[in-house]
Amino acid sequence: MLSHLLAVASVWLVAAVSPGPNFLMTARIAVVRSRGAGFAAVCGIGIATVIWGVSGLAGIKTLFLAAPWAYATLKLAGAGYLIYSGVRLIVLAEKRSAADSALSVDAKEFSTSRAFWIGFATSLANPRSALSVASIFAVALPAQPSLGLGVASVALMVAISVGWYACVVWLFAAEAVSNGYRRLRRAIDRIAGGLLALFGARLALERG
Repeated sequence: MLSHLLAVASVWLVAAVSPGPNFLMTARIAVVRSRGAGFAAVCGIGIATVIWGVSGLAGIKTLFLAAPWAYATLKLAGAGYLIYSGVRLIVLAEKRSAADSALSVDAKEFSTSRAFWIGFATSLANPRSALSVASIFAVALPAQPSLGLGVASVALMVAISVGWYACVVWLFAAEAVSNGYRRLRRAIDRIAGGLLALFGARLALERG
């Protein structure tokens, strides 16, 4: 059992630390709002990881193969959300004047509950996560894993995701990082928005 869990942990850790929408949204919420809001977003990511993990164990890959339209629908919906988030970030960056550059302005925009739902929605926006989880399980787990091994694997994935993004929040909410963000805020928001839109466009256009 230990060898299977180590295999799951090693593969999922690489997936978690790879830069993507979760990283961008978590880092920005932490630097704009607070560590509390950032940790709320991390909780949302954790819940979404549970959903994808359980879906992988339940054989969602088989469902997607049997009903391609279901996967296509989820993929387009997720891509649309990421593109919308990216464009919105760019638009807000353009509208924001120099007088609005204080972090206190954005403090009104993000409640803790909103941060949670943004983290949750961003993590669920890519249905390929389900296929990635299914692939990890296929490689790292036996063909018929026991319930205990399956639950332990999902719990391990959640712990890795939460642990990594909690570290991201802790780093980006630091005063030095926040001060740097204030000085370069509009440029950073444009870049972050462009990357989110790019992630969404790539998701919408990729085959399979």
